[in-house]
Amino acid sequence: MQIISAASAFPKHYYPQAVLLEALQAYWGARLENPELLRRLHRNTGVEGRYLALPVQAYPKLSNWGEVNDRWIEAAVDLGEQAICRALTYAGLAPQDLSAFFFTSVTGIASPSIDALLINRMGLSPDIRRVPMFGLGCVAGAAGTARAADYVKAYPKQIAVLLAVELCSLTVQKEDLSPANLISSGLFGDGAATVLVAGEECSALESDSEPRGPRIVATRSVFYPQTEAMMGWRISDKGFRIVLSPQVPDLVRTHIGNDVDKFLAEHGHTRKDIGSWVLHTGGPKVLEAMQDALGLKDGELEASWECLKKMGNLSSASVLIVLEDTMKHRRPAPGTLGVMAAMGPGFCSELLLLQW
Repeated sequence: MQIISAASAFPKHYYPQAVLLEALQAYWGARLENPELLRRLHRNTGVEGRYLALPVQAYPKLSNWGEVNDRWIEAAVDLGEQAICRALTYAGLAPQDLSAFFFTSVTGIASPSIDALLINRMGLSPDIRRVPMFGLGCVAGAAGTARAADYVKAYPKQIAVLLAVELCSLTVQKEDLSPANLISSGLFGDGAATVLVAGEECSALESDSEPRGPRIVATRSVFYPQTEAMMGWRISDKGFRIVLSPQVPDLVRTHIGNDVDKFLAEHGHTRKDIGSWVLHTGGPKVLEAMQDALGLKDGELEASWECLKKMGNLSSASVLIVLEDTMKHRRPAPGTLGVMAAMGPGFCSELLLLQW
């Protein structure tokens, strides 16, 4: 199995963090009893700016969750089409070349799901297999890539697409002034990302017109029992209310090192063999926890830190954007082993062993 293309797409509305902070202070107004807390939490995210699905002045005008979700569907379809078209163009492929469509998001809902809407809009094959996924959150970019690899392992002549669309700005709650919501209002951004995964016998691999991505050597899923309260949503008539435990970095620091070591050992490797790390941009404390737990030196997570700084945490799309950045700007030498990893609601982790 091989990743043959990765691409992203973002809304046209981009704002520096200072502008968003000012808008949020106006949004909450007098209900925000401690504005300095909001400013401090935003400073600590390490984010310099973010893309928004809507113009910043449009958010106070949204009246209910139904209207918010309608805006989510409209933007998700637009960004999803852009990301897939770019990935296909990079790979020299046509929409009809795709045999399976994995779609993931945790910031809105639609039925028919976004993948179905894009089949109609893009003229994808009517025989395409659809797998919409909801609820995986930040881990879904890595998990979806692994599931796409599972698919093409069974169908080695075919190509699967994974699309992740997250419009986190549409989940910020006006009535929720909890630390979790204040943090998320400064950390999460909007965007879409996609990867194409080809089977070993796929004819697309015979073309060398463009550099391809890494081979997927193996994957591993890890679920941590009794941790479901660490991260997720509480759903109400107001929409999605964030659940974000301050203990998440501790959980990451406790588990990710041992999980990676066991995974690599199963395939005859150790951490010393890994020359490339593609890790989800969970936030400064999560990235620091991953760095500490894995014993990574300064610079080894530069791609993740840079993506966090430029656009914030895009939940499921984040790790795919780090992958795209690595493929286009930080490509390791041929034969280099790499690890792609993300963690998210469950609580769980997803690991992929790559070879560049």
